[in-house]
Amino acid sequence: MRVVFFGTPEFALPSLRILLQPQSPFEVVGLVCQPDRPQGRGQKVLPPATKVLAQAHGIPVWQPVRLRRDAEVLAALQALAADVFVVVAYGQILPLTVLQMPKLGCVNVHGSLLPAYRGAAPIQWAIANGETETGVTTMLMDEGMDTGAILLQAKLPIGPEQTSLELAPQLAQLGAELLVETLLKLEKGELTPIPQDGSQATYAPLLKKPDFHLDWQRSAQALHNQIRAFSPDCFTSLRGQRIKIVRSASPQLHSPPPEIPQGSPGEVVGLARGEGIYVATGEGSLLIRRAQLPGRKEQSAWDLVNGGQLKVGMRFEPLPDS
Repeated sequence: MRVVFFGTPEFALPSLRILLQPQSPFEVVGLVCQPDRPQGRGQKVLPPATKVLAQAHGIPVWQPVRLRRDAEVLAALQALAADVFVVVAYGQILPLTVLQMPKLGCVNVHGSLLPAYRGAAPIQWAIANGETETGVTTMLMDEGMDTGAILLQAKLPIGPEQTSLELAPQLAQLGAELLVETLLKLEKGELTPIPQDGSQATYAPLLKKPDFHLDWQRSAQALHNQIRAFSPDCFTSLRGQRIKIVRSASPQLHSPPPEIPQGSPGEVVGLARGEGIYVATGEGSLLIRRAQLPGRKEQSAWDLVNGGQLKVGMRFEPLPDS
């Protein structure tokens, strides 16, 4: 089966890698990914993870800034005469001209149980909303945003303290395995695409700065879900300085001892020896385990207590510009 792979970040790697395995029934004849872009603190221009892997296997790579407007790339894709296009976290909408090119259509691997969490950040929003189960979906793509007919699905539980950074690799691997099953059955005509029920759809939009701001008036559980969903980017203010809250403990598993007072939202109300600090919220107290001060590396909250940077009675506040 001749495959053109559309994918850019680390999440796409397991799917591309499984198609490239020795003795694979698939022939990857091209990769389309996003352009090289600045990454990390140094903002060094680096290639996407998929590009590095594809080039190591001698696969042609295209990186159009806007696929729908790049006539040269569109012509090259048409000339490949692929059986199927596989799309995993590519980062651009495929125009109808591309969707109609391959014989078997365009198969997308999406990191949720569609129609739940359509959009760019399904893993993060599933955790932020307190879901205890998610999964991956393979679908036949249409012109909508994750609205295509469902081919196969696989479920995966979400642990009470699992972060999106921990969940994503598991979903990526599960998606790769489901992709192979999907392609083999699709080629044999053994799949019946199931239209999505749009009335049941929920959405997972691109993340923005306000999503990372911690409002201590919210409940401890809601804040914990937010921190693990958007780790390591959630922030608050301490003595006028921005501080990142990187890791918290599940309030269901780590409730404060009875001697610790409730306090007012944002107040450090107690210590958990060797673990961190308890912070009062709008409902319950939240155990903070890891944090990052401005200009410093991420540290355990207990180390910050020992260093005198965190003490009972201190208060986290909203940032003026948030």
